[in-house]
Amino acid sequence: MSTLNDAKNLSVILDVKVDLTVRIGSCTLPMRDVVELTEGNVLQLDQLASEPVGLYVNDRLIARGEVIVVEENFGIKITQIVGDPA
Repeated sequence: MSTLNDAKNLSVILDVKVDLTVRIGSCTLPMRDVVELTEGNVLQLDQLASEPVGLYVNDRLIARGEVIVVEENFGIKITQIVGDPA
């Protein structure tokens, strides 16, 4: 009986929307440089092109993967599910 109750409890949250983010790297800039950014500027990120990108749900890393192109859109191919660090 508990399996049925667990399934019902889980179904309540399955339609909850979460923020999904792919992070390809970051950089640190002084605010002076940020306010001077214009179209065409290139920012060098702290991640190599060959390294996997991070897939985050509500700012929590859940997976890593490779950036791919699907038709004319970017996508991510998941290569590793990240376990709970605790």
